Amino acid sequence: MCVAGNEMSSSAPEVLGAGSNGLSVWVSSRREAAMASSTTPVSFLAPPLEQLRHLAEELRSLLPRVRVGEAQETAEEFNREMFWRRLNEAAMKVSGEATVLTTLFSKIPSPSPQETQRICEQVHIATEEVIAAYYTFPKDQGITLRKLVRNAVLDIVDGTAQLLDALLAAPSQSPENGDLISCNSVSVACQQVAEIPKDNKAAALLMLTKSVDLVKDAHEEMEQAVEECDPYCGLLDDSEDNSDSHHNEDGVGLPSNRDSYWSEEDQALITPCLALVRASRASLKKIRILVAENGRKDQVAQLDDIVDISDEISPSVDDLVLSVYPPVCHLTVRITSAKLVSVLIKALEITKASHVSPQPGDSWIPLLINAVDHCMDRIKELTQRAVELKPA
Repeated sequence: MCVAGNEMSSSAPEVLGAGSNGLSVWVSSRREAAMASSTTPVSFLAPPLEQLRHLAEELRSLLPRVRVGEAQETAEEFNREMFWRRLNEAAMKVSGEATVLTTLFSKIPSPSPQETQRICEQVHIATEEVIAAYYTFPKDQGITLRKLVRNAVLDIVDGTAQLLDALLAAPSQSPENGDLISCNSVSVACQQVAEIPKDNKAAALLMLTKSVDLVKDAHEEMEQAVEECDPYCGLLDDSEDNSDSHHNEDGVGLPSNRDSYWSEEDQALITPCLALVRASRASLKKIRILVAENGRKDQVAQLDDIVDISDEISPSVDDLVLSVYPPVCHLTVRITSAKLVSVLIKALEITKASHVSPQPGDSWIPLLINAVDHCMDRIKELTQRAVELKPA
């Protein structure tokens, strides 16, 4: 991998495409190459910084394949305990090698090409082992959980590549805080592996909680803007920008600009929009409670469906909230509201039809659907004029 010139060892395109079995063979071959590297003549080794650059490029070339890679197909029964032990041990190995790498390049004298080759091989092999462990996690254990594992692995690989970038940017004679920060980021990413939920229900609850928190923030932001009747409050610097806006040569400072505040028609439209955001927050909270109380670990597909549609609520809420900031386009508000309503109703219906809703006639879901429909009817009524004025 680290020989002179632009010559690099074979990378992993074909291996990763072939799944974890091929990758395991490749890891073994890399171990043998690392052991054999001690016999490589010094004259054939690239300079240390060039070896770091090559390693960073190789690690980044793995990222797209990890994002789209399929799980290993095997007839063996999945051993959950063994998987988590293997993944955690591999992550801790990467963390240890990252620390050694940082220490080696933060001291005087600079590491020799041979020392650099040895640590680069160790970092590369440790990173490959994390990826190989990920490929043993089957989809039938839950797509939601598998995404969390994948994201953790991506954070480790990308963090290691960023550490190499930091080491390349700062000479060893004057170690920078950036090196230590990057090394710490790798360690944090590796430690997060132990915090990943161990089953798909726990993963679903984690993702639903994140969605609830995001919508809560958007709801509170919108409420605060309505209370203050100044949605741009605090967005400009108090001393300089606000002064410029008040004393504009053209007299078009924000306080006197009609595009910077809500008209009476806008304020009337905001009321049902705010109610719709409030209903979104209530829906997510109810869904999360149902999953917590009634969710079954063996119903991975239904839990995945609930999480997938619920993940769409927060971005849809954000679109609606942004659309009501001045200058308000009523047609845009109508469109973003309709999109949010569609996602909300679908989420409620999927939840109602799943195993987490033990009583098909549970009253709160129809009530929320009716409330959402009522908000949309009011929004349509208040934006009808904008629709009529729209050019054909």
